[in-house]
Amino acid sequence: MWRRILIAVLVMGVAAVSAFLIYAYRPGLPPMTAAERPAFDSATIEKGRILASAGYCATCHTEKGGQPYAGNYPLKTSFGTIYASNITPDPETGIGLWSPEAFRRAMREGVNREGAHLFPAFPFDHFAKMSDADIDAIYAYVMTSVPAVKQTTKPNALPFPLDMRILQAGWQLLFVDFSRYEPDTSKSEEWNRGAYLVQGITHCGACHTPRNVVGAEQNARAFSGAEIDGWVAPALTDANPSAVSWSAEDITRYLETGAGVYHGVAAGPMGPVIHEGLRALPDSDLKAIGVYLAGQSGSPPADPATNPAVVASLQAGRPDPAYRMDQGERLYATACASCHYNSAEVLAGRPELGINSATRLDDPRNLIHVILDGVSARDGTPGVVMPGFRNALSDDEIAAIAAYLRAERAKLTPWADLDGKVAAIRAEAESK
Repeated sequence: MWRRILIAVLVMGVAAVSAFLIYAYRPGLPPMTAAERPAFDSATIEKGRILASAGYCATCHTEKGGQPYAGNYPLKTSFGTIYASNITPDPETGIGLWSPEAFRRAMREGVNREGAHLFPAFPFDHFAKMSDADIDAIYAYVMTSVPAVKQTTKPNALPFPLDMRILQAGWQLLFVDFSRYEPDTSKSEEWNRGAYLVQGITHCGACHTPRNVVGAEQNARAFSGAEIDGWVAPALTDANPSAVSWSAEDITRYLETGAGVYHGVAAGPMGPVIHEGLRALPDSDLKAIGVYLAGQSGSPPADPATNPAVVASLQAGRPDPAYRMDQGERLYATACASCHYNSAEVLAGRPELGINSATRLDDPRNLIHVILDGVSARDGTPGVVMPGFRNALSDDEIAAIAAYLRAERAKLTPWADLDGKVAAIRAEAESK
C-alpha cells in the first residue's frame, strides 16, 4: 500500500513538474535585422521618446558614467543584485535583433527574444497594461534614435535557486495580472488617462507600493508607501502623513517642477523620475496623473491657508522681535561696524547710525536705499565710499539690520513691515 502511495505521489510530482515546464516554456522568436525592421514616422518616434522618458527607461538601464541604455545598472534587492540589461540596438549584446513582436512580449510577459524569463525587477507587470501602439512607439524610438553600444551585461548576483529564470514563471503565475488596462466607465476620460499612465508606463506602484516576502507588490495596499534605495517612497493614499492633503493641482505642480508648495521637493530616487522622466509628458498627461492620484487619497479638497497645521507652522516660524534684534546685531557687526564704529566721540566720515537722520525718520526708506545701493564717490563725504549690499544681503537680512538700528541704537518705535518695504524698494530700483 505504501509503495502505491509513493508511486502515486511521484507520478503526481512528475506530472506537476511537467505541467509547470510546459506552462513556463516560451519559444525563441526569429531575429529581425535592421534592414528587415518596419519604417517608423517621426511622430511615432517622438511619441516613443516621450514614453521612454516617462518610464525612465534610461535611468534603470544606464550604469553610472555609462552609455545611455547600455545596461549594467545594479538593481539591489533583498535577494541580491540584478544588473539591468543592454537595450541599445546592438545586435550582439543588446536588442538589435528583436522584432516588434519580441519587444512586446518582453514588455508585457517578461520573456526575452530567446524565450528566457526576465526577473521581476523589470516592471513588466505594469507594462502589461500598455497598448500595442505605445509599446511599438518605444520600440521605434529605441531602434532608430538610441545609439548601439556593444556592452555585455554583467551576470546577476543571486543565490541558487533564485537565479533560475524558469522559476520566474511561477512567480508570474502567482502574482502578475497580465490583462490590459480597462477604462472605468464611471470615471472621467482624464481620470482614466491618468490611471492608464500610473498603472502602466510610469509604474508608480513599483516604488510606492509595499512588497511581500518574495518581492511582489501587495496590491491590496497599493500606493501605501514603501522603502526604495534607502529612501522612503511616501504613501500616495490617505496614509500619507502630510499635514496638507495632496490635491490634483499639487501633484501636477510637483510633477512639472519637482517641488510642491506644501509638501517638499523631489530628492533621492524621485529626482531623476521627475527631472529626467515624467517632465517629458505633455501638460495634459501630468494633469491627468494628478487627477488620478489625488483620487487615491480620498481626502476632500480644502484651502491649505486655513489648515490648522499650516497656520501653526507659519506662526512658529515667524522670528520673534528678540531674535530679529540679535540677527540684526550680528549682521551689523560683520557688515557695518568696521566703518561705522565710534568710541569716545563721533568722527567725521564715520556716521553714528543711532543718531543718523535715516535711522530716526518715521519712514525707513532712506536707510533701506543706502543699505541696498551704498553711497558713491559722487555723494556724501568726499573720498568716502560706502558699498551697497543689494547683491550680498537678502531682504530679510537688510530688514534685520534696519530693525536693530531703529530699536537698539536709536531706541525708537520699530518700523512695521520692514521685509515688505525692502522688497518693494529693491524691485522698484531694479525695474528702472
